[in-house]
Amino acid sequence: MFTNLSDKFEGALRRLSGRGKISESNVREAMEEVRTALLEADAHYEVVEDFTESVLQKAVGEEVLTSLKPAQQMIKIVNDELVRVLGGEDDETSADPTQPPGADVSPIMYVHPGPTVIMMAGLQGSGKTTTCGKLAGYLKKRDKQVMLCAADLQRPAAVTQLEVLAKQVQDEAPGSGSVHFYSEPDKVAEYGKAVGAAVTVCRNALKAAQDTGCDVLILDTAGRLHINDDLMGELRQVNTAVNPHQIYLVIDAMTGQDAVNSAKAFNDQLELDGVVLTKFDSDTRGGAALSVKKITGKPIKFIGVGEKLDALEEFHPSRIASRILGMGDIVSLVEKAQEQVSEEEALALQEKMAKGKMTMDDFLKQLRMMRKMGSMKSLLGMLPGVGSQLKDIDLDDKEIGRTEAIIQSMTKDERGDVDILTASRRRRIAQGAGTDQQAVGKLVKGFEMVSKMGKQMSGMGGLSKMKAMRGMDPAAMGGMGGMPKMKGSTKQKSPFKQRKRKRR
Repeated sequence: MFTNLSDKFEGALRRLSGRGKISESNVREAMEEVRTALLEADAHYEVVEDFTESVLQKAVGEEVLTSLKPAQQMIKIVNDELVRVLGGEDDETSADPTQPPGADVSPIMYVHPGPTVIMMAGLQGSGKTTTCGKLAGYLKKRDKQVMLCAADLQRPAAVTQLEVLAKQVQDEAPGSGSVHFYSEPDKVAEYGKAVGAAVTVCRNALKAAQDTGCDVLILDTAGRLHINDDLMGELRQVNTAVNPHQIYLVIDAMTGQDAVNSAKAFNDQLELDGVVLTKFDSDTRGGAALSVKKITGKPIKFIGVGEKLDALEEFHPSRIASRILGMGDIVSLVEKAQEQVSEEEALALQEKMAKGKMTMDDFLKQLRMMRKMGSMKSLLGMLPGVGSQLKDIDLDDKEIGRTEAIIQSMTKDERGDVDILTASRRRRIAQGAGTDQQAVGKLVKGFEMVSKMGKQMSGMGGLSKMKAMRGMDPAAMGGMGGMPKMKGSTKQKSPFKQRKRKRR
């Protein structure tokens, strides 16, 4: 995401390096580049002008700190402004006052007693029903009792789709919560597509959620255009009848400024509480994310980052700003790892690594954890300085599956001690995995490297540091034998190394 925008920001800020003071002329030159990049990203014109002017005013005349280079000073200024445009720190730190001190900050304000009613609205085809399922999974993971209400009576099979999603989330999503489904299939024919029919369904769903003791009720309303007065009137009727605590608008991030304009029109007719951006992982421009808060005044609450039901993330302006500037997103990466690995498992593995006793079985668990975290390209893109270098490179996630096949072709003794892998054993393993001995040797070499690195880190007190980032074990990120193959321009040298040579 934001590939082109990141490249333009990096290029503009790089031109300021080597200067002793940030002046108006060189800042204006850099900001003109940034301005063009933002317009090409389909950001709203008002947002672009406000951003560039604000950066200019804060940067001009500032003396460069002795410990910082001008480019680094500008990065700090630009980063702060990006955070502000994307929503500001206030949206990230507004903890739920009903939660005890120290509890996780949630984008959703819960009411007690429940249920907290969330009404989902959006354009047709924006991914609203799927987002309802993802949101239910997000809540189930947080031990909430959730009810999904099928109030979309306009689109064929919408009720069935939501029912399938509800069952899938209940069966597959982690957490001790539960997901219930409410619909009135016997009354769909009676109601038909008459405007206002959804009001009765939502009202009945609220009573059912109360009787069931649900914490959250999610209303999946029909997709509609903001210019459709009848259907917009139905939303207002639902709002009056049920009085939802949160109203989220689901918009497609790939439609850029059109999505923002639609959000503004919806908000003018129906007071929104937040926005959910879908297809965020495919949005290489970023105009919608940059413009929503400024134009609508409403924060982005969640982003859809994939097709799977767990591909819904909380939106954090500071983390997205960091990604745009090519500084990665280590915090989100650690959080993803923590969702897959318990602290007990991580500490047990660290202890094994410290003693040099990590096995291939341990390594296999880490590879499977990585696969659950998402695509390799998205994970590596969260590492500082890596995202821009992956732009023209395809990463084959199937390589993890091939590595898994090699490990599973080993015997229990072989997985416990790779030193016993003779040439004949490697040949047998390669045949069992449908590969060659070279691939087996590469995996073993990578595994030994990771094991050695873990032992060295423990000797330098690395275990205590690693504990703070549990889940981010070297085995998880090392994986030399399990790293996906890169297809495409793999011979291209790192731009960072190129610049270093030029300075010499």
